[in-house]
Amino acid sequence: MLTLYGSTTSPYVRRIRIILHSIAHSFVNLQIFSGPDRETLRNRNPALKVPMLVDGEQNVFDSRVIHRYLSQRFSWPALSWDDENQLTLIDAVNDSMVQMFLLSKTDVDTSVDKLYFTLQRERISTSLDALEALSKQGAFTQWHYPSICLFSMLDWGMFRELLSLDAYPGLTEVHQRFCQREDVKITDPRL
Repeated sequence: MLTLYGSTTSPYVRRIRIILHSIAHSFVNLQIFSGPDRETLRNRNPALKVPMLVDGEQNVFDSRVIHRYLSQRFSWPALSWDDENQLTLIDAVNDSMVQMFLLSKTDVDTSVDKLYFTLQRERISTSLDALEALSKQGAFTQWHYPSICLFSMLDWGMFRELLSLDAYPGLTEVHQRFCQREDVKITDPRL
């Protein structure tokens, strides 16, 4: 039996929850920042990150590695190099937004003009511009792993009030196209 460990508010966990929607598995929702769940996280994954997947004796860390593992286990098609590049852009935005979010939660003013914050904002902007162009070219019209990851990132950015899609009509359309899917609804971090 597959067991996914994570947090319902993590965009990285959500992408795996979505792809596991129709596959028998259990989900362990952890409070990853403190308490006994922090110890569970420490014991299961020394990188102290979610998601992590347990399949029998096999532990698998990181959402992209978990996806690769599941792809091999269930004989799903391999990702193309274009897919991999799209995931790198999506993860760049996601990683930067998570860093900015965590810093703001520890009372660091991320709006100041400091190199670290400037670089994160620049990475978010340039990556979103590239994803907008890809969305207008039709890269995210089907529901596949890059689209799942893009949706999860966009929705998390809006949920955390870190992202506005006003300047991105293509990304807005992608978000609207998939927001009523059952697997999306039941993994909504707002629930």
